[in-house]
Formats: sequence, C-alpha cells, structure tokens
Amino acid sequence: MSYLDINRRNFIKGATASLALTALGAQGLDLTSLAPKSFRVGLIGTGWYGKSDLFRLIQVAPVEVVALCDVDQNQLEGAAKIVSERLKTRKAPRLYNDYRKMLSENKLDIVLIGTPDHWHALQTIAALKAGAHVYVQKPISVDVMEGEAMVAAARKYNRVVQVGTQRKSTPHLIHAKKNVVEAGLLGKVSHVEMCCYYHMRNNGNPPVQPVPAFLDYDLWTGPAPLRPYDGLPHIRWWRTFMEYGNGIMGDMCIHMFDTVRWMLDLGWPKRISSTGGIYVQKEGKSNIADTQTALFEYDNLNCVWQHRSWGTPANPEYPWSFTLYGEKGTLMASTMQYDFIPQEKEGKKIHQDVVYEKEKYPEDLTEERIELNAAPATRLHMLDFLAAIKNKTKPVADIEEGHISTASCILANLSMQVGRPLVYDPVKREIVGDAEATALLTRPYRQPWLHPDPKMI
Repeated sequence: MSYLDINRRNFIKGATASLALTALGAQGLDLTSLAPKSFRVGLIGTGWYGKSDLFRLIQVAPVEVVALCDVDQNQLEGAAKIVSERLKTRKAPRLYNDYRKMLSENKLDIVLIGTPDHWHALQTIAALKAGAHVYVQKPISVDVMEGEAMVAAARKYNRVVQVGTQRKSTPHLIHAKKNVVEAGLLGKVSHVEMCCYYHMRNNGNPPVQPVPAFLDYDLWTGPAPLRPYDGLPHIRWWRTFMEYGNGIMGDMCIHMFDTVRWMLDLGWPKRISSTGGIYVQKEGKSNIADTQTALFEYDNLNCVWQHRSWGTPANPEYPWSFTLYGEKGTLMASTMQYDFIPQEKEGKKIHQDVVYEKEKYPEDLTEERIELNAAPATRLHMLDFLAAIKNKTKPVADIEEGHISTASCILANLSMQVGRPLVYDPVKREIVGDAEATALLTRPYRQPWLHPDPKMI
C-alpha cells in the first residue's frame, strides 16, 4: 500500500499519513515516492528561515529550484550557492530582486515565502494569481484584512496554501493529541495557559547610516512605513518593530495558540482582550511589548497567553509552551517535549521527547542556524503540503486556520492598543459595535502599494 493510499483511507483522522506513520515510529519509511514529478519551486526571501524551509522541501521531494528572490544581493547570491550545492543537478537558480518579475517570468508549481511579515499578504496573493501553490511563514499577515484577502485568493484560484505553523506536524505533539487529548485522558478541558519567556526582544540603539549598495531598502520596506535605515534588518532586528510584524504575540503566541486550537478543535474565539506594553526594556528603539497578557475566550474555556522578554520563566522546563488543564489531568507541551500528569495518584504519567532525524539527514548537522528540533516537523509539514496538492485537499495548516490564529493574535494587540475587549465577526469582517477598532483591521499602506481587498481579489 502506498503512502497516499494510506492517506486516502484516513489512517489517522486530522493528520496526513506521513505524520501518522511518524507518530507510530515508522521513521525509516521512504516517503519521497509520493511526488509524481519534480516540482518547479521559487523562494521569495532567502534569509534564515526561507532557506531552512526550502532545504526541508528538497530533503523530502524531487524539486527543481527555478528561482530565488531577495532584495539583499549578498544574501541572494549566498543562498544561490548553497541551494545549487544541495541539488543533485547542481543547477543554479535564476536570481531576482523583485518577486513580481520572478513570478511573471517563470511558471512555478510552488512558491515558498520567507520574507518579513509585512510582505506575506501581497506576495502570497501574487503567487496564487500566478498559478502557484504557496507555503507561507507565520504570521500570515500584519492586519486582519490582509488575512481575509489571502483566504479569499486561495479559494478563488483553487490553490493549496500551507502556513508554517509546523507544530501540527511535530511528531511528539501529534502523539499527545492522539494518545492524551483524543484518548480522553484529560477529560473536559476548561483552562489553557500559554507562554513565552525568551529574551528575544532585540532592543538596541544603532545609529542611522547610509543604505549599503547591495540592499534595496525601499523595496525591502514595501508597503510598510519607511523607517530611517539603521543597519541590516534581517533575522531579529525587523521583528522588534510593529511596523513590520505583530510583536512577540505574532511571532510566538501564534504557534502555541494555533497548536491549542488544533488539539482542542477550536475555531474563532468569542472575545479577545489583552493588556501590556513596554514595562522594563525602555532603553532601546524597539516598540514591541516586552510584557503582555492576552485572553482568548470560548464557551466554558479560557486560553490565556503571557510573555515577558525579561526575567525568568515560570517553569524552566517549559519556557515556551502551552498547558491544557482538564478535569482528569494536565498536559504540558512544548516544541521539545510533553508531559501528561494524571489527577489520580494511581494514574500513569506519560512523557515524550522531541524527535530528531540526525542519522537520516546528516546534512542537518552542518546547516547554519538550523533548528534541529523543528527540522523533522517541517519535513512532515512539507509532505503534508505536497499530499494536499496531489489530492486536491486542504493541508493540516490551511490558510484559513493560519488566518484565525494570526488574526486572533493581531486582535489581542488591537485590544491592548484601544484598552477594551474585542469581538470579531468573521462574516461581516468587523469588530462588533466598535467602529474605531474596526477601522484598525486594515493598516495603511505606503504608496504606491495597494492594500488587498478580500471583496476584490
């Protein structure tokens, strides 16, 4: 029986066959046979995670990397060299500064998007219009209406969009969902706590300086506000500004909240509220919150988020994690492990650690900046993406699910901004009874860029 035959028979509901087999320990199975052809692939954004996603795809499927795009010429050329070395053909991809030119000059099956958050919507929609399936990093957007437009575009052009919330494809978390949550060991879950206590807020004071010749800073900025150039924005620096993203809420909460929604089969929250701000780290340029609490309310269930980019974690074993509190027990989980603790003393505790695949993919060990714990999950996420393309089905991290998780985090930020709870109506696309907050669902774009309208995709 083939990989996709197993998948079609719904071997495990809610997960593709590759994920199910991995969760059951069938690590050695050759899953690369699922691809019927070599996919023509383009990558927009050749920085750390853009390359990482592309390398995971190369590892699990026959692909032809046709084109790479980046506004940083040095980063682009460096990526091209590494990518050609990874390919069996050693064929060099075509290089582009502007994603629009890349899409117009190449017929691509798949486009990977690893740019900063403020570019995700325009580039995803453009790739869909060009006929490609898309793998886009989270959060999918910087405002709620961008996300609505992305969902509308995916449905109109009938293409698969997989969001990089690969915790749904993380083997030990799949195991926890099946063997703890779905097995009923928690009983009714009526409270969830999520957190991130990483010191990840890049709070510096670099001076304004000339833009280097190898960087097209105007195009890097695109629809976002044009900040004075104060050094290369790559990796951590851009994330410290709300102009380009959604703070630690959009960077880290989305992963945990999206996983909790998947674990518990939750849709849109009924109400969202948040408080916080810059309480401690006031010395630098960063304008994202260093301290924030958010509440996502459901019927008889509260999901609470807390982040601090200072101080110590509440639980050093779970500094970035979620905890499901059930009437029969508690599940603590992170990207590294999970622990089930039964309420009854005679109950059986369950522990499982992250899965590594260092022996199967030894090239992981020499890849710069690789997250070794996330690599197996991303590979499975890519396989799920390819299976959805082949079967014409929705992937595990479909764009609509990514939109709900992203928008919920954005709404938490908006609640913190306006100082009151918000109720979002996804049908009317408005904040119920709040015209001021509804106006904030769309961020202004810098000219000449045009904000996508979900009604006019």
